[in-house]
Amino acid sequence: MLDNTENTNDSVHSNEQQESQHQISIVPPESAGKSTLKIKKKVITEEYKLAGQVLGVGINGKVWEIFQKKSGKNYALKMLRDTPKARREVELHCRASSFPCIVGIEDVFANYYQGKKCLLLIMECMEGGELFHHIKERGDQAFTEREALEIMRNIGEAVEFLHGINIAHRDLKPENLLYTSKHPDAQLKLTDFGFAKETTSNNCLTTPCYTPYYVAPEVLGPEKYDKSCDMWSLGVIMYILLCGYPPFYSNHGLLLSPGMKKRIRNGQYEFPNPEWSQVSEEAKQLICQLLKTNPTERMTITQFMNHSWISVIGKHILHRQRTTQELQILTMDFLNIIFIFVPIFLFPFLYHNDIVMFFFLVRPLVKV
Repeated sequence: MLDNTENTNDSVHSNEQQESQHQISIVPPESAGKSTLKIKKKVITEEYKLAGQVLGVGINGKVWEIFQKKSGKNYALKMLRDTPKARREVELHCRASSFPCIVGIEDVFANYYQGKKCLLLIMECMEGGELFHHIKERGDQAFTEREALEIMRNIGEAVEFLHGINIAHRDLKPENLLYTSKHPDAQLKLTDFGFAKETTSNNCLTTPCYTPYYVAPEVLGPEKYDKSCDMWSLGVIMYILLCGYPPFYSNHGLLLSPGMKKRIRNGQYEFPNPEWSQVSEEAKQLICQLLKTNPTERMTITQFMNHSWISVIGKHILHRQRTTQELQILTMDFLNIIFIFVPIFLFPFLYHNDIVMFFFLVRPLVKV
């Protein structure tokens, strides 16, 4: 997923130094063309400073860390060749970036870089890393159902929003899901709209855009398809979270072997033990509904979000909050009993002292 960071950083530093000397690092184009985006034409270095660190590589470009001069806040800079395809990627991402489960966009610049016209996308910096790396760190230890459920609900909310505004992401995978921070309760957000496409009932998808492990069977063939391809990818991600490996893979070291294609098209996968012995039947049933080879039979995002395995998280959270509140009340009651009755039993002669009784009986009941 990531380039050799050391070599890439050296290249970035070299470019930055050369551009600084000539003061022509990035020059605004004369015309950015017609666009619904609020694209800035000024030189990006007027507002931001490149840190030089490569954060990652998407399907359409590298991502660098960058700092806003005014606030000092760090962001992620993605550089794209200014093409109609790149404009579409940026426009669709901008349209969705206000949603909490989508990586936000701060600015978009149209500049020249090394003599080539490009788009510079300034996004929020996701410092918690990819879900993919979190999966790798687990090794053979899969996520618990509780952990997987919370992750899948986050992803589902992002997909639900996109499908609601008729956008198919077409590249749902752990590498494109980033955490806001390294905190255990960090928000998981979807990014990289390089394959995203607007789709309606009258506008089917035909281009075979995909990542092998997560591709839906209809995308592999010549037939038209729609945003339900994202639901298949959700099923693959959920499968990986619960056992640590994908449902479809090549036995010959290829990214997409003929045998793997056949298994995807036929929906041939299993829930082998011991990895799946402790996973609930409800979770397995949900995966089966997501990995339907016929798109018309496949679960929609609305059905997914309303599925009992997903929606139960809300009940669990409410129960956890209620339990915490009840525990706090019980703790206060217990402390009140101690402060009220223990002094009475130890010092009964104080009953006749109204002032002392007020101190022992009333004061503990007053919240401070």
